[in-house]
Amino acid sequence: MWGSTIGCIVTLILSLLTAPLTSTAQQAAKVPRLGLLIPGSSSAFAPRIEAFRYGLRDLGYVEGRNITMEYRFAEGKDDRLPALVAELIRLQVDIIVTDGEAAIRAAQHATTTIPIVMAVSGDPVGIGHVASLARPGGNITGLSFMQPEVSGKRLELLQEAVPKLSHVAVLWNPDVPVSTLGFKETQTAAHALGLQLQSLEVRGPDEFDQAFAAMTSEHADALVVLSNPLFFEHRRQLAELAVKHRLPAIFLFREYVEAGGLMAYGANLNDMWRRAASYMDRILKGTKPADLPVEQPVKFALVINLKTAKALGVTIPPTLLFQADEVIQ
Repeated sequence: MWGSTIGCIVTLILSLLTAPLTSTAQQAAKVPRLGLLIPGSSSAFAPRIEAFRYGLRDLGYVEGRNITMEYRFAEGKDDRLPALVAELIRLQVDIIVTDGEAAIRAAQHATTTIPIVMAVSGDPVGIGHVASLARPGGNITGLSFMQPEVSGKRLELLQEAVPKLSHVAVLWNPDVPVSTLGFKETQTAAHALGLQLQSLEVRGPDEFDQAFAAMTSEHADALVVLSNPLFFEHRRQLAELAVKHRLPAIFLFREYVEAGGLMAYGANLNDMWRRAASYMDRILKGTKPADLPVEQPVKFALVINLKTAKALGVTIPPTLLFQADEVIQ
């Protein structure tokens, strides 16, 4: 009897001693691993990634403590994306976070089971990433910066900045679906406003000079630059060419204005990345991507660069300055 009692006591003590070790091991095994598939460089995307980290911290996640992040940068070379996403899959990441159509498409083709969060996307329904904004279906959800009425608003802002506006050049890339969608929306808006559009299809930076020469020869009054990762990478060059050819230009994102562009009206990319953290959190807590609606911006920011306005000889009216969310001196 004593032997049996002592045996029970020993077993109990051993179970108590090993329980914390087992619990610790289980906790370590449950640390989520995120894969960030980035089409650009680490320096170009640093602000967005930092915004994502802020979003994670707000939700209680700290990188290196209770969440692991695997970064893969394509450095602007889309043909590298399939191999990079394959690496993330081999690492058995729990979620893939992407930015831009090429990265989303590469992830979509690589897996139908790992959840994919679009931190930034254009027209995910039109391109075929999701079935609908309200019910995405499949393994993809996230955020989109597109709203059809915004194209018209950009033209209206140009009209305020350039009172005699009649002829607007549009720089776009027909090989990029979101750029094509933006051009169609701009066409519709221009017709309603009585504006003439000059379509300029550009597929590479070596075509920039020719495009701007065409704008000048056709006497364009202003310029709209539509969404395209290539344009974003070369935003400083585009801003400088617009000033050189004395063309007031409006862009989609504030980063163009920081690079010297005149105006931008659109969603805040850093904020989209910050909000993407909440998608990751809900997926880790058990919600399926198929049941998480794709979010569209509820607020668009107008950013104006007064230094560029002066270089162009454009006087920004007080009514337009009053509307601005940010003015760069």
